Amino acid sequence: MGKTQIQPIYPRGVTFEQVWSALQDTDRLLKETIKASERDREENEKHRKQYEKEREKERKEYNKRFGEYDSRFGEVVEHMIAPNLKEKFTELGYIFQKSSNDMKVEDFTNNIFFEIDVYLENSEKAMLVEIKTRLNNKYINEHIERLDKMRKYADLHNDKHTFLGAVAGVVIPANVKDYALSKGLFVIKPSGETFNITAPRSKPAEW
Repeated sequence: MGKTQIQPIYPRGVTFEQVWSALQDTDRLLKETIKASERDREENEKHRKQYEKEREKERKEYNKRFGEYDSRFGEVVEHMIAPNLKEKFTELGYIFQKSSNDMKVEDFTNNIFFEIDVYLENSEKAMLVEIKTRLNNKYINEHIERLDKMRKYADLHNDKHTFLGAVAGVVIPANVKDYALSKGLFVIKPSGETFNITAPRSKPAEW
């Protein structure tokens, strides 16, 4: 007996050629759909990258302008506070004869570099004051590091001063003020046409 050939069964009235044509149409439509999806995805990715690029440009421009504004405003605060700091600290029992603004320490031999906004001193003690427009915990920690560097620098140069720290700001959230005071720093904040100094609740930290 010869081999039995099994013929595919199509719905009544539909030929093989019609089914094959339908499959080809389906395959064509599927490929076109995939291509369209890829084009849409590429177009969306292009728009997304362009959007992110524009946003990054805007962010950099904002940071530049805001940084310049913040810097200028910080200078205003510094010039408002600095001239009267000696008198204000005298009211708290700290008498400083000398005051210096924008003091830089550059010790290339020992690789110690830092800046001090306001430096007050007498024969025994010195006060390092950091001034910011908006004070936060990060700036406080950086100032503590600055005081550590000051102590190291002083020891290397036979400077026997005891160092104290103070931070100043126009905007000082309550929790930031508490944090500074807990670290033994004085907190300086403008009030009307003058400013107030809050001393640490316990003995001020010394370096």
